[in-house]
Amino acid sequence: VQLQASGGGLVQTGGSLRLSCAASGRTFSTLSMGWFRQAPGKDREFVLAIDRSGFRTNFADSVKGRFTISRDNAKNTVNLQMNSLKPEDTAVYYCAARLWGIGVGSDEYMWWGQGTQVTVSS
Repeated sequence: VQLQASGGGLVQTGGSLRLSCAASGRTFSTLSMGWFRQAPGKDREFVLAIDRSGFRTNFADSVKGRFTISRDNAKNTVNLQMNSLKPEDTAVYYCAARLWGIGVGSDEYMWWGQGTQVTVSS
């Protein structure tokens, strides 16, 4: 499975960004998808996940009410809509894939994209 993330950039506090991740190499509907992020000097942390069907999601408390995840199985993409961005959201964002489940552990995800930088200025 190959994952290609895009959509990062620089945004002001309170702004919005939409990240996308394109998947290839396996039937997309057989993959659960997640987003993680890693800020400088910090461990990689779970952000959001979505199951194969798109009906179940899981999210970190830190992004509740601000970030949403969605997927388009016809286009083999998963999206991360980020609203009301804060400086503490600054990080490299990674999309990841697993065969089932929407757990938060990074070691449960088998495939990873290259990451895209999100910077929120204060």
